[in-house]
Amino acid sequence: MEDPEKVLEQAVVDMQRDLVKVRQSYAEVSASSKRMTEQAKLAEQEAAKWYSRAQLAVEKGEDELGREALTRRKQQLELADSLKEQIEGQTSALTALYESMKELEAKMVEAKAKKDQIIARARTAKAATKVNDMLAGVGSTSSMAAFERMSEKVEQLEAQASVSKQLAASSSSGKGSTLDDKFKALEASGGVDDELAALKAAQRVLPSAVDNELEEMKKMMDQNKPKESF
Repeated sequence: MEDPEKVLEQAVVDMQRDLVKVRQSYAEVSASSKRMTEQAKLAEQEAAKWYSRAQLAVEKGEDELGREALTRRKQQLELADSLKEQIEGQTSALTALYESMKELEAKMVEAKAKKDQIIARARTAKAATKVNDMLAGVGSTSSMAAFERMSEKVEQLEAQASVSKQLAASSSSGKGSTLDDKFKALEASGGVDDELAALKAAQRVLPSAVDNELEEMKKMMDQNKPKESF
């Protein structure tokens, strides 16, 4: 089956190539017509120059030279007339080429617009066909069986997740009770330890205070003793 996009693209390329050829032909004929116009003007100028020479020769009594000058003048006039005829023919050709060129340019614009429209329609049709094929595939027995199989698998995973959550919750509850018991034991033992430390501190301070008091009493007694005379 032919691809509409490729066929239309090639058609536009061919039309573009033809348009280039027509433009080249128009340019060549136009340039040739301009050259012949210049040549015709030069021929007319040469004819006028030879006519002036013929007049001069006749005035000087040189009839033979005058005849030769008129012959040359006639040749230049014939050349100018021939060139003018060719120019007229080329003018008709230029007009035809110009009209063909404009017509082809208009067809090119129209062809490109139609090409874009047809290609867009072709692409839309292809996309619609693919979507329809996909929808047909989704409705098939194998596709529906796959959906059911995956649904059952998801349900199994959800059940496993629920069991795992319950196990984690019970494990966390047991750990919490053990920690509470340990902290309560530490708090209970903490009060006894504090009292024991205070008692030890009191025992360390008491002997020190008694010793200081005894030392003061000794000093006072020594001061009250009578001094011996020598």
